[in-house]
Amino acid sequence: MTLAKVKGNVVSTHKNAELKGYKLLITQAVDLEGNFTGNSEIIAIDFQDAGIGDTVLITQEGDAVQQILGHKRAPVHSIIVAVVDQIDYKG
Repeated sequence: MTLAKVKGNVVSTHKNAELKGYKLLITQAVDLEGNFTGNSEIIAIDFQDAGIGDTVLITQEGDAVQQILGHKRAPVHSIIVAVVDQIDYKG
């Protein structure tokens, strides 16, 4: 899983039929302090009603996504599986 922050929404009027009704969000990986890491964004399907500014957990594994969706028809690799309320750790 990847810890990430939601940066924006993807709006698409035409998309794969298996994606209709699902919200797509633009995210970027963050470290444990919430600082962005890397230079690339991840577009993930949202199953947790996340919003811009939320810290989330993303799974980037096709098999896990298929299990959550309940089928193999959607062309999805990344899915938001949790909205993080708090992180406690000893650094």
